[in-house]
Amino acid sequence: MKGIILAAGKGTRLYPMTKPVCKPLVPVYDKPLVYYPLATLMQAGIKEIMIIIPPGEEESFKNLLGDGSHIGIHIEYAVQHVARGIADALLIGKEFIGKDSVCLILGDNIFHRPNMDKMLTKANSIADTGAIVFGYKVADPRPFGVVEFDDDWNVVSIEEKPKIPKSNYIIPGLYFYDNQVIEIAENLKPSARGELEITDVNLEYMRRGQLKVFPLKRGLTWLDAGTADSVLEAAMAVKSYQLSGYNIGCIEEIAWKMGFITLEDVRKIGKSMEKTNYGQYLLEIE
Repeated sequence: MKGIILAAGKGTRLYPMTKPVCKPLVPVYDKPLVYYPLATLMQAGIKEIMIIIPPGEEESFKNLLGDGSHIGIHIEYAVQHVARGIADALLIGKEFIGKDSVCLILGDNIFHRPNMDKMLTKANSIADTGAIVFGYKVADPRPFGVVEFDDDWNVVSIEEKPKIPKSNYIIPGLYFYDNQVIEIAENLKPSARGELEITDVNLEYMRRGQLKVFPLKRGLTWLDAGTADSVLEAAMAVKSYQLSGYNIGCIEEIAWKMGFITLEDVRKIGKSMEKTNYGQYLLEIE
């Protein structure tokens, strides 16, 4: 399975914060926002990852993450020159995906729970025969895309911002697709707002009877860092959790736990930033 992070948004809702730096590089507590979706893909066991970025930002991302070899993965970059919707990421990444399945995650989504890797690797293992979306229960689902499903977790309806929701489960920005998704994306027509909608991809899988939902159970944190308020809330949530001694979105630690690199590799990286709390955390991993 390949992984794609769609991190090409201009971040206009975050102006003036994102005028000098693109949204995925904005700090969320002690690390750049892009670390969190990258950590999620790595926890799914994915080692080949494409990050779709805004024009003119390749050097900034390479300075931050390079080719990923220091954490035992392969990263490449592609530019989305025109904002054409989430599903456009699948067309940009067509050659990168090749004949594999793919996990697509939005660059401003943060997921965390204990044993997150077990849930994600399970989704990865069954994503060769259809599509999987995740259902996150909220008190008021009306501002979101709402998913309704049967007792076997098959999706029976998806509605965007319904006035009367059919469930309290919304779909956050994390999707697992088999290779059919290339053909589905190629046949999409732009919506009324001129974008290729990821909801239309999911609806096509639903029509084919191949869309399942994984309900994200209690104990999982999902944060959408798309506004100044939500970036602040995400930073405070990360800080609060990390007071327990566990670091959220620490890609070096995840790489070690997934067997991508050795503990010695982690310590070398930690040594290079030993004057920071992040570096000290890496040095203390055992």
